[in-house]
Amino acid sequence: MTDITPTADTENTVVIDDVMTTTEGVQDSHPPVEDPETFPREYVEDLRKENGKYRTRAQQADDLAARLHTALVTATGRLQDPTDLVFDEAHLTDGASLTAAVDALLVSKPHLASRKTFGNIGQGASTATDTFSLSGALRSNAS
Repeated sequence: MTDITPTADTENTVVIDDVMTTTEGVQDSHPPVEDPETFPREYVEDLRKENGKYRTRAQQADDLAARLHTALVTATGRLQDPTDLVFDEAHLTDGASLTAAVDALLVSKPHLASRKTFGNIGQGASTATDTFSLSGALRSNAS
């Protein structure tokens, strides 16, 4: 509690938390004190540039890790879209954890499995005939 009470000795006495102090010779404006912890501007700019380089390298490493993860998932051949498996850093170093993660994803979402077509689906190279016959085409697709 601050209580300013003039006393008989001087009118510049202030009572702060039951302690009497005098305000004589105290200036209202304090000169700015030089902080000993400040560094030159050039040094700080160099540190920021260096830190920026490290952030750029870290971002590039993260991008390369994501690409590697996608390539590893593609190499398994078990997912239609390799980006369906969420990135996990453990998958990069441990093949068993990658396989387990793909297995768990396919159990929970079997529609994400890669689909391979086989047999005659009516596309691609076929035997060429000299003349086209509609009845011949219907007969060859009927069997």
